[in-house]
Order: sequence, then C-alpha cells, then structure tokens
Amino acid sequence: MSRYRNSANQAGTVIAIVADIMAFILGLWILMYLLEANRANSLVQFVHGAAGWLAGWSHDLFTFDEAWARVVAGYGLAAVVYLFVGHAVANRIHRH
Repeated sequence: MSRYRNSANQAGTVIAIVADIMAFILGLWILMYLLEANRANSLVQFVHGAAGWLAGWSHDLFTFDEAWARVVAGYGLAAVVYLFVGHAVANRIHRH
C-alpha cells in the first residue's frame, strides 16, 4: 500500500507541476503582449505559439473592443482553468 501511495503522490505532483507550467506560459504571453515584446524575437514567437496552442479553445472567446482585454481575458481564463483543474486533480490523487 505504501508503494501505491508514493506513486500516487508523485503522479499528483507531476500533474500540478504541468498545470503550473501551462499557466506560466499563458501568463508570460499576456505579459509579453502587454509590454509589446518584439514579435520577431525567437523566444517571443515560441511563447506566443505555445500559448496559442494551450488557449486555442479560449483566446477568441471574448469580444471586447480593446485587443489587450481580449488577450488578458482569453489567455487568462485558460491559465486559471488549467491551474484549477490541474490542482484539483492533483489533490484528488494525493487523497487516494
């Protein structure tokens, strides 16, 4: 039983870390967008591509007039969902 519990704890930790990384990438893109990072830069392009893929379901969900509000709401929603769901799953795994 102890071995199963240790594996479950490790799996829960991995899930929480992955959720944190996903939310970090989304938050980083929001910050880069708001600070008008150079889109020709390789790092900015990578973060934008990764964030676009992660928030593919939410980045055009809102139709605010201001582009910055659409970015913050759409990508921010995805980040919050990944954090909430990832940590909820991790906590559920840790309890079993």
